[in-house]
Amino acid sequence: MERGEPAPLGASVQSDGVNFALYSSVADAVELCLFDVRGHETVRHPLPERSGDVWHGFVPRLGTGQRYGYRVYGPWKPAAGQLCNPAKLLVDPYARQVDGNFRWHPSVRGRSKVDSAPFVPKSVVRMPSEQRTSYPQIPWRDTVVYETNLRGFTMRHPAVDPADRGKFRGLSNAAVIDYIRTLGISTIELLPVHAYIDEQHLAKRGLRNYWGYNSIAFFAPMPRFGNADPLEEFRDMVRTIHDAGLEVMLDVVYNHTGEGNHHGPTVSFRGIDNVAYYRLAADDRSRYVDDTGCGNTINADSDVVQNLVLDSLVYWHRDMGVDGFRFDLATVLGRHAHGFSTAHPLLHAIGKHPSLRTAKLIAEPWDPGPGGYQLGSFPAPWSELNDKFRDGARRFWRGDLKMSGELARRMHGSAELFERSGRPPHASVNKITSHDGYTLADVVAYEERHNHANGEDNRDGNPHNFSRNYGVEGPTSDPAILRMRRQQRLNLLATLLCSQGTPFLLAGDETGNSQQGNNNAYAQDNETGWIDWRGLDEDPEFTDAVKTLLAIRREFPLLRLNRYVHGRDTRDGIETAVGWINPDGGLRTDEDWDFGHSFGLLLERRQHGREAMAIAVLMNAWRDELLFELAPLVPDCDWSVRFASADASLDDDGCTLRLPGHSIAIVAGKWTRDDGGV
Repeated sequence: MERGEPAPLGASVQSDGVNFALYSSVADAVELCLFDVRGHETVRHPLPERSGDVWHGFVPRLGTGQRYGYRVYGPWKPAAGQLCNPAKLLVDPYARQVDGNFRWHPSVRGRSKVDSAPFVPKSVVRMPSEQRTSYPQIPWRDTVVYETNLRGFTMRHPAVDPADRGKFRGLSNAAVIDYIRTLGISTIELLPVHAYIDEQHLAKRGLRNYWGYNSIAFFAPMPRFGNADPLEEFRDMVRTIHDAGLEVMLDVVYNHTGEGNHHGPTVSFRGIDNVAYYRLAADDRSRYVDDTGCGNTINADSDVVQNLVLDSLVYWHRDMGVDGFRFDLATVLGRHAHGFSTAHPLLHAIGKHPSLRTAKLIAEPWDPGPGGYQLGSFPAPWSELNDKFRDGARRFWRGDLKMSGELARRMHGSAELFERSGRPPHASVNKITSHDGYTLADVVAYEERHNHANGEDNRDGNPHNFSRNYGVEGPTSDPAILRMRRQQRLNLLATLLCSQGTPFLLAGDETGNSQQGNNNAYAQDNETGWIDWRGLDEDPEFTDAVKTLLAIRREFPLLRLNRYVHGRDTRDGIETAVGWINPDGGLRTDEDWDFGHSFGLLLERRQHGREAMAIAVLMNAWRDELLFELAPLVPDCDWSVRFASADASLDDDGCTLRLPGHSIAIVAGKWTRDDGGV
């Protein structure tokens, strides 16, 4: 070996060989181990140089495709949090590809003196070609996020070749992309695709991690999702999606790693520099702070962790073509030892990094640790997943008392949470469902979770789902119950798509996909978790209704404002108004919000010399039909029903809407007079 260079970290291909660089502040020595394509170790090279805490060396005549790993020599002092053991082959934290599967074996335990190399993935030297792609750069106001499990989306898709199902190539399928595009989606968000491992308790039960929230390599795509070359197949998938005018976001899991707690395996970070990468318990440094509920928590105060996260994000955005990121348990990235801080340098570094300027950033603004719920606390330019929207919409439509005011706040974009930090409505990423919980079909079919197949005695998953089964738990042939369930699904989707903020849809909800009441299908890599595409044939009108709702959102800029409007607002010669109305057409008062299950949202736009327009979203969560009077809203307005979840209709006068119980209607109007309005 030659001396090489300390930067960049990882394996860097040069014209005459490969430079290797690894950070470890605790190592006494580091060995680079090379492997052949069958996984047999062929040679070990001590890294000859140390520059600060970076060990490095250059191997001539090596190139792309070389398998490798590291062995770190140093102190084994668990009480001090130092866990060096050269019997453990370690994945390079900066590896662009990993090869082979992780297998549970006693040798992967940190204390074992048995060589773990046969049972852990090997890092692979890669130099990806320049990513030639045109980023769609869809404005936030036009963004509709479609949360997708790469594997589950294509495993049962009839248009995908069996060899490509569950793979990057499956999502590249022309029929798949055309379906998503014609549905009206702008942005595909993929559940984690970073290389991850299956937890031991799942392996013992013959199950696999289906969601992927157990990363071990933040630069490498999951080998399971590739056919021959997962890295290039991922890049091809991104190019194909971009060519269709759609964006790709990644769900990224930087808050913890797959190495778990002190009983977990030593695969990478733990054996390289345990103290630098993880937050350790103050009273027992052989144990981990577990603010994630996954056994360990990354140390966001550590420079090496901050650099790792930033370098990984830049790589996926700049080199791999990804348009944005959804950060799992993002509050961990803002945690000091004493707790969360809006001003944490890592949060600000991500938001201000010049190479991430065009990347969309969505935080999951909570974690299970103390003080972990931080909805509304992230700095600009972060957006945040808004679970208050989910709960407010579900509770209103199932008939809970005094929920109209709460739902109105959520439909207004949760201004009380996001406006004070100078962020616009799109900072509120509104959802009804996500991978973590019931599907939309199950929200209206189950009142109890049914997670027995996970092997945890039905104790896992959220027990508080604000759901309703309407008389029968699970499947039924009762036409009245089926009609109610279908109507409520449309009510919830219409509420979502007519609200200020960024809509977040769970893939499969538009087809009636069910997980049979399992609200924590993280271990169900089978037909429970995979999308059932038969719904497209069984109820195509429902999918068409979702397309209509998405088209209405695109048609009316009033449904996706760039700023918060309270009452009336005039800028650049355009007057915009937001009003909350009662069925009699009058404005709601403070007292009105405490009573009733019905109200309306009226949005107006006036511009001198142009036809004025209005759109009203009218909601009736009561069981009986109501009459909504439209004449008092805007005199001489020509109203038309653009969408209704039930048989809503305008009377002959064109100004009285008959709105059936448990239903929603969207009416649009245009007029030429300058007076009137709310």
